[in-house]
Formats: sequence, structure tokens, C-alpha cells
Amino acid sequence: MDSPLLQAALLFAGSAALVIFCGIYLAKYGDALAELMGWGRLWVGTILVAVATSLPELVTNITAVSRDDPGLAVGNIFGANMVNMFALSSVALVFGGAQFFRRVSPEQKYLVLVAMALTGSAILLGTARAGLSIFDIGLPAVLILAVYLGGMRLVYVTRPQEAENDESASELPSLRKAWTMFGLASLGVIVAAIALTFSAQSIADETGVSSSFLGVIAVALVTTMPEATTTIAAVRLRAVDLAVGNLYGSCAFNVLILAVADPFYRGGVLVESFENVHRAAGLFAISLMGLGLVQILLRGEQRFVPIKPTLALMCIGYVVGLLVVFRLS
Repeated sequence: MDSPLLQAALLFAGSAALVIFCGIYLAKYGDALAELMGWGRLWVGTILVAVATSLPELVTNITAVSRDDPGLAVGNIFGANMVNMFALSSVALVFGGAQFFRRVSPEQKYLVLVAMALTGSAILLGTARAGLSIFDIGLPAVLILAVYLGGMRLVYVTRPQEAENDESASELPSLRKAWTMFGLASLGVIVAAIALTFSAQSIADETGVSSSFLGVIAVALVTTMPEATTTIAAVRLRAVDLAVGNLYGSCAFNVLILAVADPFYRGGVLVESFENVHRAAGLFAISLMGLGLVQILLRGEQRFVPIKPTLALMCIGYVVGLLVVFRLS
């Protein structure tokens, strides 16, 4: 192994360790804020935790489009959504299967539908290629922003009202400490994200991987590490709604990143730079989200759709998606 590759690998390992450390604290203090603020785990997972864990995707996409590499940016978005669903199925399999989904609020279905609608809208807008822009901001970016805001409003008004837990109230940190620790953990994720992205791109340069393929597979795996780490930590805290809200909320926010990154792209409308590899990844992401939605609606009921085989199918579907992406890249 030559020196540049070794340095990139060491940086990757160190920043990955920082992501794991920060993810644990994001889950812990995100769960505390859900109770202290009275917002509930679903909403905190969807907004606070999902945005914090999606910061790597935000940093990666703005950096990529600023360097005129839209293939990496778009691939990262859809690839990350695929990875999030792989994380959901894997965590659900490990932490009980049916018991896992019995603890998921049925109101999560609205968040899932919003995430699927955003991903589908991005694919359709990218395929249409209208070429319209307003003040150098593509019309697809404006439409994606509108769908996201409307979707988050729907999730907020339909969120479950959780009962206060008096027994654990004495164990909660102060509101100031909760916000401070959550903010520090989010800052740690940003630092780790920059290092992770830089090291992943360095490894790709050394190994000669194409940017679109790199975005869907390698960088997507890297930038979704905070989501996976935080989800596992949240489930261990028995905050299942926080975990599921984090994953699907990240899927929704990831698509919004396409709109946020659009003004930084000087080559036209970012969404319209889609390639077939991106469309394939997006369609696989929607399919995996749909399989997860079925289990949320059934809530552990196995008479119609067996849970563990379905979760295994989601894992297999992710691998098949990677193979398709590889063939198209």
C-alpha cells in the first residue's frame, strides 16, 4: 500500500470512529430533547436528528457540485437513501423483527410517504429536463423545497402525542445541557463528514473508481454512517420512533439537499444532470422504502407478509441495486 492510500485509509478510520462517538450522543440527547421539549420522538427524529445525521450528505454535495461533479452529488443522495433502508432492515432484524415494528408509531407512515414522494419527484423532475430556472436556481429545486416543507407540515400535525414519563423525568439532563451536547455532537459529525468525504475521494482517486459509481456506493456508505450509528444507539435506548424517524427523515432531507446544492452548481440545473445510474438508484430506494412502509402499517402482524423474510428481501434488494448500479456505471 503506497503512502497516499495509507494516509487516506487512516484518516477514514479515524473519522469513522468520531462518527460513531458522535452518533451515540446524538441519539442520547435527541431522545432527551424529545421529552424536554414535548415534541415527541418521531418529530425530533425527523427534524433534529435526521438533519444532524444528514450533514455529511450536505457537505459532500455542496463540495461536489462546486467542483463541477454533479454525478457524485446526485449519486450520493440516492445511494444514501438506499443505505438508510438497508440500515432499517438490518437493525429491525437484529432487534426483534416483529417486536421492533410493534413499537413503531403508525403515524410514521406519513413520513415514509413524504420521503417516497420527494424521491419520486426528484426522479421525475430530472427526467423531464424542463431547463427552467429562477435567479440561477432551477425550478426543480423550488418544487422540491415546496414538497419538503408541505410534507414536514403534514408530519408535524399528524405526529403522535406521547405521554409524559414521570419516572424518568428526574434522570433527564437540563434543557441547556441537552441542547449544548446535541449541538456539539452535530459539530463533531460535520468535522467527521469533511474528513470522511476527503478520505473517500482520495481512496477513489487512488483506485480509479468513477464518480457516479463512487457516489452511489462508496461515498453513500460513508456519509450514512451517522444515520446508522445513531439509529442503533436510539434502538438500544428503546427510542424506536426516534430511530425510524431519523432514517426516513434523512431520506427526505437528502432529497432537499439537491435543492440546497443547486445554486452552487454552475453547469445548469443540478437535478437535470441525472444519469441512468441515478434513476436506477432512486427507484431502488423508493422500492425499499415501500417495503419498510408495509411493515410499519402491519405493525408486527405476520399473517399477510412475514416480517423476517421481508426484511431479508430488503437487504437482498439493496445488494441487487448495487449490482444494477455497477452495470450501469
